[in-house]
Amino acid sequence: MLSKSDIPQLVRHPGRLVAFSDAVFAIAVTLLVLEIQPPEDFGHLLRGLGALWSSYLAYALSFLLIGQVWVNHHVMFDRVRHVDREVLFLNTLLLMVIAFLPFSTSLLAGALRAEQGLRTAVVVYGATLWTAAALFNITWAHLRRAKLLDPSLGPFGVRAIGRRFALALVWIGSGILVGAFVPIAGVAIIAGFLPAYYLPIRGEYGEDKKANDRRG
Repeated sequence: MLSKSDIPQLVRHPGRLVAFSDAVFAIAVTLLVLEIQPPEDFGHLLRGLGALWSSYLAYALSFLLIGQVWVNHHVMFDRVRHVDREVLFLNTLLLMVIAFLPFSTSLLAGALRAEQGLRTAVVVYGATLWTAAALFNITWAHLRRAKLLDPSLGPFGVRAIGRRFALALVWIGSGILVGAFVPIAGVAIIAGFLPAYYLPIRGEYGEDKKANDRRG
């Protein structure tokens, strides 16, 4: 009779998780464009197209932000050897938030266009992004604690990626707080998050050589 230690352990590789996540990201960015409705008055089409500036702005911001989440999702899961049930659940929650972002985008565009309810719209939009960032941090902490990461990443890379994820909470949180009082400034802070987070993370490809040399 086999003992418990003799029973092969189930290993879930992250391939299916990443493929499913990529599909949700793709659907989410596609749904964003549905918020942009053509003008009804084709007799003044140019003016009507110009009046849609709020929809263009919200679309571009959300598309790039979802793209940023997708990039950092790959940064995280490219370094995962296998996943457990907790990771599957946390990733499902993350995708649920991403799928909600088209609604938050529509809310933001509508408030900009109507010049009403903008504070609430910015807070809801920012809170959606902040929740996604929080789930990134929770997932990364679990991956570290459960030792599911590729050992070749090394402590330096693990800390560098963790710091980048943690910074998102502060950055987006600042945008929410400012946006509750000065909505346009809050949107600007959240938008400023984009160029910083498209930059590569030093150490994301493995142990930092310069750091190793200094220790040596």
